[in-house]
This record gives sequence, C-alpha cells and structure tokens, in this order.
Amino acid sequence: MWIYRNTSLRNYNTLGLDYLTDYLVKIRTEKEAFEFFRKGNTWKKPVKIIGQGSNILFTEDYKGTILCIGLGGIRKEKVKGNEVIISAAAGVLWDKLVEWTVSRGLWGLENLSLIPGQTGAAAVQNIGAYGAEVKDSIIKIKTVSAIDGSIKYFDRDECRFGYRKSIFKTSEKGKYLVTRVYFRLSAEPVMRLEYGSLRNELKKGFKPDPSIVREAVIRIRRNKLPDHELIGNAGSFFKNPVLKSAEAAIIKKKFPDLPCYTEPTGDIKLAAAWLIEQTGWKGKRLGDAGVYDKQALVLVNHGNASGQQIFDLSEMIRKSVYEKFGIRLQREVEVVGLH
Repeated sequence: MWIYRNTSLRNYNTLGLDYLTDYLVKIRTEKEAFEFFRKGNTWKKPVKIIGQGSNILFTEDYKGTILCIGLGGIRKEKVKGNEVIISAAAGVLWDKLVEWTVSRGLWGLENLSLIPGQTGAAAVQNIGAYGAEVKDSIIKIKTVSAIDGSIKYFDRDECRFGYRKSIFKTSEKGKYLVTRVYFRLSAEPVMRLEYGSLRNELKKGFKPDPSIVREAVIRIRRNKLPDHELIGNAGSFFKNPVLKSAEAAIIKKKFPDLPCYTEPTGDIKLAAAWLIEQTGWKGKRLGDAGVYDKQALVLVNHGNASGQQIFDLSEMIRKSVYEKFGIRLQREVEVVGLH
C-alpha cells in the first residue's frame, strides 16, 4: 500500500486538473483492500474510490482520502464449448483487457475498444459504445465491503445495470470496492453491427474476426475523439437522452434530422452530440475550457482550465439545449467538489 499526503491529482484525472488531496492511497492487492477498509480504519473521510480518473470532474481540492486501484491480472476461469469465462482485476486498463480478449479470438468486448479507464470502473459505469454495453458480457462482480473489508459477490442481476449506471453508482455507492469482474465471452462470432458508422467502416464480406471489428472501432474513435494524454478530456461528458417513443416523436416531427435509436425497451435514444451541435457549441472555447471540434459530446481542457470553468461551460450547454429542444441533458461525468 502506497500512501501520499497533500499530493496533486493532476495525474489521476484525465482532464488534467491540478487539485490537491489530503491523502492518496494506492492499493495493489485484495489483502491491502481488506486492510484499508478494516473496522475502525482511521483514514480521513470522506473516501473517494477512483480508477484512472477518466470519468471525474474535480472542481476543488479534495478534503479527504482518494483511493486508487492498482489490482492487476487477467485469467481464463472456465471453457465450456464455445463459451469462455474470464476474469480481470479492477485495476486492469480496460482497453488492455479488450486487446487481450480479441488477441485470443474471443468475442464480446470488441465494440468497446479504446474506451479509457479501468475494468472495475467500466463495470460500475456500465460503459457502452456502438450498440454494446459491458453488462452484456458480465456474469458477476467481486467486491470488498467498505464497511468491514468482507468479500461479497454480485451477480449481473444484482448489479441492476442501466444506461451508464449500476447499483454501485446508486443505492450502494461508496459501500463497496470492486476488485474483480467476471465475463462470459464466445469463441464463435457474435457480431453487433447495428451502428451505421461501424458497418460502414468494415469492408463488405470481411472475415469474422474480433480483431478486425476492434480495429474498425479504434479507427472511428481516433478520428473523432481526442487522446487525453494530448488534450485533457473525460470522454463523453453528457449522456444521450432516452425518451418515451411518444415524446421522441413530437421532437422528431419538429426536428426531422435528429438522429434517433430505438432501445430494446422501445424507448428512443437521441443523439446528444447532434443537439449540442445545433445550439452552436461544437468547437467553441471559453478560455481554456472548450467543446471538442470533432465531437460535441466531449469537453476539453486546453491547458489551464479549472474544474469550475469546465462545469460552468457544461451548464451553459445544458441551458442552450433545453431552451431549443426542451430536453435536459444529464452529465455522464461525475462532478466532485460542488455542493
């Protein structure tokens, strides 16, 4: 267990915001996680668990303890016919896990290539892209209780996954540390090519291979999304609004060009990026806080923006979208510091 006092968070959030935390603790094993959360632990509260910090907007110094997850390791758990069960520790970089699976010819995670962050956070957030969500492949999650350090497993249903959320972001937020995630993958092709941009990127008659799908996803993402190591960003800053079909039909009638996607539930998902573009924010910059010029869902730090400035920009965008479309955008990024 590594412990730092009064240290900068600049390297622990992908927006590159230089705030301080009273304590920064890095844990590398489940034993260290148990020790950290043992009964009566004396760490300064509140305790905030983060992975790579790819979905966080700090707006001020953190008066408490930041817990960083460094648990590593990927392994095959079971093979039964074409079904392959694998697991990955929470600290494994998500894209490294996807790379590991496709290099072994396993299907299930390829559509989620190049998403930043760690495996544990991917499960908590229920990340998704190009018609796939990580919940589609998860079978269970191993955790350590933040109350007494005990181990508990949650199966997929118990996680109550939803659009960019799970029980670990709602009723059980802060109560458990995810240490390992278990996935069910397939050795046989299981392709999800509903999104037109992905179908168009793949050549007709391409050989069914998860690595080919992964390469196509990577090309698309690199073409429209910034690398956080070159320019600070937290990926998609806003969620795509999901409306009942009747509500969506009213808006679609008024704005026929609005991209819409039908969910399995029958609800309609709208393209938040299109809504933001129509209000003129794409490529705009207020000081060092800005909207990425290739993807309006992404807010960026051009160098020295504060978290407050980025938050204020997001509020202005939300106001513009509501005034034009009557839709209230929700932030996908977690804001830490504002009350």
